[in-house]
This record gives sequence, C-alpha cells and structure tokens, in this order.
Amino acid sequence: MRITKPHLLIAPLIGLVLAGTACQTGQRGAALLPASQANAPALTAVAETVQQPPAETAKPPAAEPVPPQPKPDPVAELIAKVEKEYQAGQDNYKAGHLEAAKQNFDRAFDLLLGSSLDVRSDERLQEEFDRVLDGVNGLELQALQEGDGFTEQKSEPAPIDEANEVTFPADPNVRAKAAEEVAATHSDLPLMLTDPVVSYINYFSTRGRGTLEHALVRSGRYQDMIQSILKEEGVPQDLIYLAQAESGFHPLAVSRAGARGIWQFMGSRAKGYGLERSWWVDDRQDPEKSTRAAARHLKDLYNQFGDWYLAMAAYNSGPGTVQSAVKRTGYADFWELYKRNVLPKETRNYVPIIVAVTIMAKNPAQYGLDTVVPEKPVPYDTVKIDYPVDVRLAAECVDASASDLLDLNPSLLRLTTPKDQEFELHLPTGTKERYLGAIAAIPPDVRVWWRYHKVAPDETLASIARAYHTTPQAIAEANNLDGNPLEAESKLIIPVAPGKGRPAEGTGSYSRAATRYKVRKGDTVQTVADNFGVPPGMVRRWNHLKGDSLRGRRVLYVHLPVAPSASETRRAVASKSKSKKSLRAANDKPVVHHTVKRGETLTSIANTHHTTVAALKRDNGNIATLRPGMILLIRDVK
Repeated sequence: MRITKPHLLIAPLIGLVLAGTACQTGQRGAALLPASQANAPALTAVAETVQQPPAETAKPPAAEPVPPQPKPDPVAELIAKVEKEYQAGQDNYKAGHLEAAKQNFDRAFDLLLGSSLDVRSDERLQEEFDRVLDGVNGLELQALQEGDGFTEQKSEPAPIDEANEVTFPADPNVRAKAAEEVAATHSDLPLMLTDPVVSYINYFSTRGRGTLEHALVRSGRYQDMIQSILKEEGVPQDLIYLAQAESGFHPLAVSRAGARGIWQFMGSRAKGYGLERSWWVDDRQDPEKSTRAAARHLKDLYNQFGDWYLAMAAYNSGPGTVQSAVKRTGYADFWELYKRNVLPKETRNYVPIIVAVTIMAKNPAQYGLDTVVPEKPVPYDTVKIDYPVDVRLAAECVDASASDLLDLNPSLLRLTTPKDQEFELHLPTGTKERYLGAIAAIPPDVRVWWRYHKVAPDETLASIARAYHTTPQAIAEANNLDGNPLEAESKLIIPVAPGKGRPAEGTGSYSRAATRYKVRKGDTVQTVADNFGVPPGMVRRWNHLKGDSLRGRRVLYVHLPVAPSASETRRAVASKSKSKKSLRAANDKPVVHHTVKRGETLTSIANTHHTTVAALKRDNGNIATLRPGMILLIRDVK
C-alpha cells in the first residue's frame, strides 16, 4: 500500500474489525442509542401579592446588551480539520496501520489544497502546510533509513467478494445433473442440494469458471499440508473447500472488509488463535499457521452449534450473529435460517458457495475440470534467524530472485524480516548452507542495507559503485580486493549506506530538512529535479503535485541527496577490515553541497573545491549543463 499525497512507499489496509468475526461480512450491528430524555415540564410561577408602585412611576427593566457574536475564522476552522487528520495519520503510522495513515495524510492534503482558501494567502495556512508536509516526509525518510519499511507486498482481491455479489438462476438442468452427482459423492461434510447451491454451481460453470479453475490450480501447492493439519485437528477434510472458496488458496488475498490470508481471518479473531501481526509480519498470510488456527476455530464453532453448516456461517459472520438468529427463530438449522432471512446476505450466500465448490471440485470430469493441472507443492529449507535482513540480500545469497523468496515467505508484509524477534526464513530447497555461508560475510547490523552483486562483463569498481551510490574504495575494502581486474560472474559485497542502493524512484537517502526553492518562469518538475539531482517523482511527492506543471506554485520543497554518513561508513568498514589506513581513506573525505552561481562552469567549480571535473560528473549523474541554482554534490574534496 504508497502514500500519494505525498506518497508513503509501501506494502496493503487493515479493514475495520468487528468483534466476534473471523471472516467479515461487512454488516454492522445497529448502534445502541441512549434513551431520549423527556423535556422538562415548564415551571409555572406562582404570583405573590406585593405592593406595586404607582403606574406612572414604574420603569421597565433595562434591556441587557447582547454581546457581539465572534466572526467565524475560516482559516482557523480549516487548520483544525487538517490537524485532526494529520494527528490521526501519526497515530495510525505509529500503530503500524500503513493504509489508514496514508488515507489520513491524503485527506489532510486534500483539505489544504482543495479548499477555496489559497495556502499562500495566509501565513497560518502556509505554516500548517509546511509543518504537515515536513512531518509526512520525515516519516517516509525514517522508514527508508530502517530498510525498505514501506514497500508492502501487493495483496490480491479475495474471490469470495465477487461471488457474494452475483445472482444466478437455479437452472433445472444444472439441478438434475448435480442431484445425480451428490448422490454418488462421498464427503465428510453434508452436501445439501438447494436452489442457492444450484445457482452457484451455475455461476462457477460460467462467469466464475476462471476463478474456480485458478483456485484448483493453486490447490496443489497447499492441499497435502492443509489436509494433514485438518486431520491432526480432528475436523472434516473437506473443509479445505472453505479455503478454496474464500481465497482461491492465495495467501495474499484480502477481502474488502480486511479479512486476510488463505482462511480470510479478521484481525481480532486471528489474534485469539495465536496469529500475530506486526509492522513486518502478518501470520494470517502464513499458510501453515493460519490453517491450524482455522481448523481449531471451526472445531470450536462446531462444538458450540453442533452443525457444520452453522459453524461455517458463524466462521463468516461471527458466532454471536448466528446464535442470535437461532434464538429469534428457535431453529438450529442453517437452511431454516436462510429461508427466514435472519442472517446477513453475505452469510446466507457463504455456505451455498462452499457447498457448490465442494460438489464441483469432487466431480471434476462432470464439469470439465479434469484437464486442470494442480501445481506441485514447493519444498523449502528453513533457517531460524534473530536479525533483520533485506529479502533482496537473502535472495542474492542463494542466487534466487526476491519474488521467489517473497513467494516462499508470504507472511512478510515488507522487504525486510522482523526486527527484535525470531523469524523462520524459508529458502529454496537445498540452499540453506549456501545462505548461511554468504550471510556470515555481511555484518549483522547492516543486513538490511548491504547487497551482493554479480559482476557482469566489462563492469568496473567505479561503474558498480555509481550504481549503488557508494565508492570504489568502500567496495574494495569490504571485499579485500588487491587491485586486480574484476572477474565476470564473481560476487562482490556492496556496502550500501542506509536508505541507499540501486538508483530507484523513492529509494534514495535525502536530508531531513527541506530546501525552499523559489519557482522561476519556465520551471517544470523535471527541470527542478534535474537541477537538484533528485528523481522528479520525489519532487512531486514532497510537494503534493500530480503532473509536471508548476503553474501557480511560488515555492517548492526539495530534500537534497546526502552521502553515506561517516559513522555508518566507519562502522561498516571496521567490521570487515581493521586497517586504520582504510578507515581514514573512507572517512576523511568531506561532502559539500555547492549551489551553482551564474557564470560558473564545471572547471571553475572543480578548481574552487580542489577536485576534478570527472569527479563532479561521476557524483552528479554525468551532468553536462549547469544552471544557476543547481545543487552539486562534491565528495572528493582534497
């Protein structure tokens, strides 16, 4: 889930959790309202007999002056609304609710920039805009410094949502065919053939066929594991079709209500069965952990209701909803509750969907599904780690892709394993020892930043260093190179500073404080980005811009690129080399930001700072044309 106004990089939103639900229906219970208070009876004054003064001398009481009403201050009202959203975003960010924080920050900027009040028209509005912008950017930069803390795994829509919305007729021909199959089908769940079940068989035979086939393909990956756990927990094996209907066996499936994983657990119910969620990991997306939790939850529901259909309905809408329906009608039978329309719509559809999927999956030839080839289970090695490591580095250690490792570790919400807790990292089968050997060469405290790089033909230390925003000296020291030419296909350790790495949109390291840039005639986002040596997408993000035009903008805020800090370089290099000479070489070169003045050239700037034109070009993207106001990074200061 990335912030767009300005964007936070990231990783998808946790839905609102209703108490007592495992897989949310989206229905809300009626709010309990306080009883209306009766109006107090009017008090009738009892007149007392008193001596009245003569009429001519009586004076009317003096009228009390009405205090003037304060005029509304639209600026103050707008700032109060913006501040409320901004603070809510801060709270959600701290709680790890990334998508909720994103929405809060978006609304804060929408209020400021979408108001009829011009931000530039009032100093208070400008200050509020600056403060919110700086605060949101600061959170983003902090996340970058902690690794790839905002890049969330992309979720998938849960198939159950689409199926719940459709209505298909109960075709008599489909019913007749299904009746024969049900009679001959063995199942450890009761298979009732009702009109709702027939209508969903019709749906999955036509419009929903692709969804069903995709789920059957993926089932092969998890079927053995799921059925083994269901057997161990003493529940029907055919409950596997609940997962098929819910998620299509996709661990990253997320419903509109925020239920997540193969078994579509809501957060509150998941926690009750030992599934934890943090900023880094969500156990609901762990196939094995969530399967065991689902089996135990379904078993508890069956023990409560004594019927698997009611247990499945309670799994969807919560046991309280089903218990209430049973009490209201006196029927502990799902189909009676269905007919009497006392369950939420999605729960009424839920059980027929699962029964229809079960009938079709257990009779593939009759429905033309016998040509579907299930995937094979994916074996893996497991390494218990107690340190955070970037998934890309782990992948490089075993010559795999980051997507391969994420596929093996679907519980990871981001590209970094958890901090301050143990994690079972799954690796391609047969690569455990290779990983342990490769990761041992990387100091534990930099495993969320450093990389391995496979040398391509014709690459040099200088070209590799430029690609990772580091220096040839740092690479040479980290790998104990002796000056010999690099060998193609060999691997190099790349000591990357926090927040840096391969040049990519939004992954650089930038100064915490923003530089104010006065927009000039003819400026665009692209020209300003070029001037400062930052990606245009970052300029848009920092200033809440959508396009390339700067029309109407007087000031832009730009965070300047920063070089690796001396402390990080010192710590990283010291862990690989004890040479005092190497430490001095890595840390004794200050970094300068030079603002280009009118009439200056690369040669004059190089002479001023006692460096070379080649070094200026190297550290500033091979820049050729200078413009006044451009910021140059100067590293090789002598």
